[in-house]
Amino acid sequence: MAQSLYFPLLLMALCSISECVQRQYHFINEMKNWTEAQRYCREKYTDLATVHNMNDMIQLNKTVNVNDRGVWIGLQGTNDSKWHWSSGDPVLFLDWASGQPTGSDNCTVLSNGQWFVGACNISWFFICYNNKLIVIQQNLSWSEALRYCRQNHVDLVSVQSVEMQYEVMNVVKLASTEAVWLGLHNYCSMNMWLWLSGDMVCYQNWAPGNGSTPENCNLEKRKGAVQSGGDQTWISLPESRRLNFICTNY
Repeated sequence: MAQSLYFPLLLMALCSISECVQRQYHFINEMKNWTEAQRYCREKYTDLATVHNMNDMIQLNKTVNVNDRGVWIGLQGTNDSKWHWSSGDPVLFLDWASGQPTGSDNCTVLSNGQWFVGACNISWFFICYNNKLIVIQQNLSWSEALRYCRQNHVDLVSVQSVEMQYEVMNVVKLASTEAVWLGLHNYCSMNMWLWLSGDMVCYQNWAPGNGSTPENCNLEKRKGAVQSGGDQTWISLPESRRLNFICTNY
């Protein structure tokens, strides 16, 4: 009985500490209004800074080089209750200073670790970010895709949180195949799915009928892919299928 409880408890413990950094932030030491800053970030990086959680905020604050000065981030609003990220990501996290947002201004300034509304036509320094994900539009088997990512970037992508799933959804639309390889593989002898890092699959986004039933590995090993259309959920496929794939740059 004790042994039967051990593995589920271990899985819960591992999942509770699994964490994934989603993006790289870049402090830009140039003064621009919000629209100019947005244009600059989209030309040279991905977009103005998007923040999904407190871990992002910690990383964001580390990039700021100017004490007690404001910097633009990518949050903009149409009124006090409707705010959106320049990147199009959903607003999952807010870190307003006390009393904010207030007034008629609708662009967001980071100052002393908290957010304030600011007039969009005022010039401030600003922070851009990189997605850190890239879709490779080559049709390769899973093993070939893994080799390509490790030789030219860092690795096949692991999707260990809903925030990372949003990042994948943003880039997978660029794919030319109906599904795209992830760094997800089935460990047949234990009927488990694992990420390339060895991490358990804690966050899951499987399509119905995938990921929850034992895989038949007698003919060919199974790997995980994300659908490039529809709900962009995960599916199990034979590793020889030739697909586009997502590499990480971190």
